[in-house]
Amino acid sequence: MPKEVVMALQLQTDGSHLILASTSSARRALLQAAGLAFDVIPARIDEGAIKSAARAEGASPEDVAILLAELKAARVALQRPEALVIGADQILVCDDKWFDKPTTLSAARAQLEQLRARAHTLVTAVVCQRRESRLWHHVASPRLTMREFSDDFLDAYLAIEGAAITSSVGGYRLEGPGIHLFDRIEGEHSAILGLPLLPLLAFLRQHRALLG
Repeated sequence: MPKEVVMALQLQTDGSHLILASTSSARRALLQAAGLAFDVIPARIDEGAIKSAARAEGASPEDVAILLAELKAARVALQRPEALVIGADQILVCDDKWFDKPTTLSAARAQLEQLRARAHTLVTAVVCQRRESRLWHHVASPRLTMREFSDDFLDAYLAIEGAAITSSVGGYRLEGPGIHLFDRIEGEHSAILGLPLLPLLAFLRQHRALLG
């Protein structure tokens, strides 16, 4: 039996069934590294339309991140009523401007140029849902300050990372070469990667999905 499965069986209680409602490879890797056994069922929602409508109504980044995380979890929870479903979302905010995932390398370059030498916040929400009920939610707001990097560095960084950075709302992978972009980082590392792991694990213990 693989080592990660043995660890999961030791940490998780009998009968606990977790599902991650996300396409994020970083979130999946975080749960796997923590030794959890779970299924992955991505939830397809129109994030852009929901985000735009909510912001037009005056919602805060925190409110919108929770809303999106809950919608993802709720959609999967209706399909799998026996499971505890984890949904998550992340919004990058810099000087009141909200950023989405860059769709191309040129868009990623433009975004990184806007973030250069400035601080931004990664508003990161996680929701746990069973059937129609939201059981728990949490919002973390790590703050990161980019250094004044050169255009030559940016060229080299984009060449190294390639299309991989279009999967991140920041246009960078902090777990990879993206660490070179920063002067200062404040907040839980896992929350920066998209899933506030310490509070999530605390909830799972409280909910008796994990051993206490």
